[in-house]
Amino acid sequence: MTVQSMSKGSNLPVDAPVVRVELAWTAGAGVPDIDASALLLTAAGRVRNDGDFVFYNQQRHASHAVTHRGKRNAVGAATDTVEVDLRLLEPAVERVALCASSDGGTFGQVPGLVLRLIDAGAETEIARFDMVAGTETAFIGGELYRRQGKWKFRAVGQGYASGLAGLATDFGITVDDAPPTAPAAVPPVVASPVTPAASAPGYPAPTPSVPTPPVPAAPPAAPRLTKGEEQLPVDMRKRLSLRKEQVAVSLRKHGAAEVTARVVLVLDASGSMAPQYSKGVVADVVERMAAVAAQLDDDGEMQAWTFASHPARLPDLRLGELPDWLRLHVRVGEMSLFRRGRKKCLDPRQVDMREVGIQNEEQKVIAEVRSFVGNSPAAAPTLVLFFSDGGVYRNAEIERELREAVEEPIFWQFVGLGRANYGVLERFDTLPGRRVDNVGFFAVDDIGTVPDPELYDRLLSEFPLWITAASRAGIL
Repeated sequence: MTVQSMSKGSNLPVDAPVVRVELAWTAGAGVPDIDASALLLTAAGRVRNDGDFVFYNQQRHASHAVTHRGKRNAVGAATDTVEVDLRLLEPAVERVALCASSDGGTFGQVPGLVLRLIDAGAETEIARFDMVAGTETAFIGGELYRRQGKWKFRAVGQGYASGLAGLATDFGITVDDAPPTAPAAVPPVVASPVTPAASAPGYPAPTPSVPTPPVPAAPPAAPRLTKGEEQLPVDMRKRLSLRKEQVAVSLRKHGAAEVTARVVLVLDASGSMAPQYSKGVVADVVERMAAVAAQLDDDGEMQAWTFASHPARLPDLRLGELPDWLRLHVRVGEMSLFRRGRKKCLDPRQVDMREVGIQNEEQKVIAEVRSFVGNSPAAAPTLVLFFSDGGVYRNAEIERELREAVEEPIFWQFVGLGRANYGVLERFDTLPGRRVDNVGFFAVDDIGTVPDPELYDRLLSEFPLWITAASRAGIL
């Protein structure tokens, strides 16, 4: 049988009763992981309920018609597969959308991405579709659809920049008790579709605005109950509960469901960060990171630092005090305090931001966090969530601090808030001479547009790998 090479929009009849849809790519250092999934759609192009979404956390449809078969890895190659028994698809199901999502980057970073349609009985390849991508983090690779009682396959190739959750949302996947829109001080999550006008026939254009996205299928293990959670305002408590579930899904996805950690937050307060504070971006980041700390460490507290020319430790963030903590401590340099004749009276708990300054001196706060961890040992490792808009120039000093920290029970996850220069932080993954890789880094143009599940996946993808490596090296 001749394998048909397909182009975007082309279709062919499918005579095999059972087919496998295999996503294949070239694996390697720096290449995001890929997850295959499927959506069972009615003639209206929507799911009937959350059970019509088959993916890594819900591996088989109730009808047994669609099954996620999982990944296989070989040297330089990886696959993830969904199997469809066309005989078992219910009459209401007119289409099966065959999807993919990237974990830890975009599809433009994935070489050799191809979708293969395979006759599961004969073990022969029917067709293949080579996909070209850019900034997408989710894809509809193809679809199986019913036409006059027969099944056909179409190569779709529609990309989304809103991740798997954003894609699923467009087809009707929902979460019970979803949180209401956040207050004005906390910007809503907005998806960034790649090319809405170019959506494939029969598929919705990626929506330009998506509320905090859902996690289809309830996880088997409930999020940890956190001290102080009951004291939060209702809206904030609902957002926290949903986000803790999403953190739990990300941890389980990376094989770290039972991991605990002390979480430390570091916030850049240099002069260039002022717009991120005034627009509420940093306040939103802190609230989203509180869910990470709440899920990883159930004491309801998170240590925090701010820095610019000098570091300053902020009061511990206790979950029940989150609204007041955001109001009092999410601040940047207060140059207006230098105006003649006026002096602002600070709350006794607040840091005088004039003393923090406006320059970038990351190495100083890294050293201070290292000292804190060394002087306050804990049974669990420490995860440092470090947010900055770049402008890194103390490369040698930063590298020295982080190299020395390799032997300490700390993992440093840096998040860049924009397109600025991040210096050595961007290159740390490839720097030789370290027993383990103790640094993660990624940058986003606008963190407010990154859905929670995608953000948590990117934050937590390397942490479990470091725990394994650090344990083997005797660091933990």
